[in-house]
Amino acid sequence: MIKEFQKFLMRGNVIDLAVGVIIGAAFSGIVTSLVEDIIGPIIGLLTGGVNLAGQTTSIGPAVFGTGNFVQAIINFLIIGFVLFLIVRAVNRMMPAPPPPPPAGPTTEEQMLVELKKLNENLSRKP
Repeated sequence: MIKEFQKFLMRGNVIDLAVGVIIGAAFSGIVTSLVEDIIGPIIGLLTGGVNLAGQTTSIGPAVFGTGNFVQAIINFLIIGFVLFLIVRAVNRMMPAPPPPPPAGPTTEEQMLVELKKLNENLSRKP
């Protein structure tokens, strides 16, 4: 079981996934900083000094962090858009897949050809 687990971990897909998660976490930090340090203040300027992260909504004793939620949505949209651009660029760089090879004769067609040859050979013999 341990060898099977080790074999599973050493597959290329698992390693690629691990690298992707690590890079994704680092990228998430960059996007969070972009939203909090650049986009948030711009939105604050446009809305008259409103700080998204500090925005809350209260209903009775319950306090909802609506500003943090909006900020998370902005982060998600930026990350999604950048990933879309990356996938789009990679797809354009990849060569087109080769056309599939022409399908060979089916088993039935092969048998018919053999029967035809056999019939020709029988009709030639006296």
